[in-house]
Amino acid sequence: MPHPLHTQHERTYRQNRFVYPVLSRRSGGLSLGVNLNPDKVCNFDCIYCQVDRTGPRETRFVELDRLRIELEEMLQWIESGRIFDSGKFHSTPHALRRLNDIAFSGDGEPTTYQNFDAIIRSCAEVKRLAGAEQVKMVLITNASMFHRPPVERGLEILDANQGEIWAKLDAGTEAYYRMVCRTLIPWQRILDNITRAAQIRPLVIQSMFMRVDSAPPAADELAAYCSRLEEMVAAGGCLKLVQIYTIARRPAEKSVAPLEESEVEAIGDLVHRRTGLPTAVYFGA
Repeated sequence: MPHPLHTQHERTYRQNRFVYPVLSRRSGGLSLGVNLNPDKVCNFDCIYCQVDRTGPRETRFVELDRLRIELEEMLQWIESGRIFDSGKFHSTPHALRRLNDIAFSGDGEPTTYQNFDAIIRSCAEVKRLAGAEQVKMVLITNASMFHRPPVERGLEILDANQGEIWAKLDAGTEAYYRMVCRTLIPWQRILDNITRAAQIRPLVIQSMFMRVDSAPPAADELAAYCSRLEEMVAAGGCLKLVQIYTIARRPAEKSVAPLEESEVEAIGDLVHRRTGLPTAVYFGA
């Protein structure tokens, strides 16, 4: 069952501007988020996004020196256990009191950051100096920028530092992709970028399924989704896990609602039966 903290993914903590801890249902413990989009700008406009883009925006660029200090301090705060002494993390179950990863996510698509490779390299150095080599570095991404050289270099740095890529794939057809992700980025670019990246290193696929206007995803859409995964594997891509999840926090659009647990389980079973890939399912609040 989800813990109440799984619904609380505020991207602020204490006086920090860029680094924030969350209890992540998909990581099975604490995740240290690194927000590379404080301006709340994203090249997708997903109907299920929980980022409030109507409020004030932080317009400054990411300050690398400050981000490093915040990351150092949070690694120490978690390692010492002080984060669980009081405040919202005091109720964290003992089994989840572990730092699983440093996750590059935040209020937009992290790979749109201009110097993506430099910031990944700097965070990897902070992790190493803190003696946290075993902690994963997770990139949560829509895969739209994988073809850009700074991003390619950043992915290589992740590979060398316990990195893991969680690539978004929320659709099996272009029409559904357009409806859910609301972006001008070509659908084929997403498919090609994920495939090429998976030919180099194993990827995790992260897929959000939901009700839209009370309707769950149609059977033919789910079949097409499975076909896209099969095509990636047939092209030599390695997909080590498919994460199937649904809404856990307030979405951008009122027409969007979570699936029932049985529906999420059914999609996970379908994907595993059809593709043979390992799957994991995550329910709503």
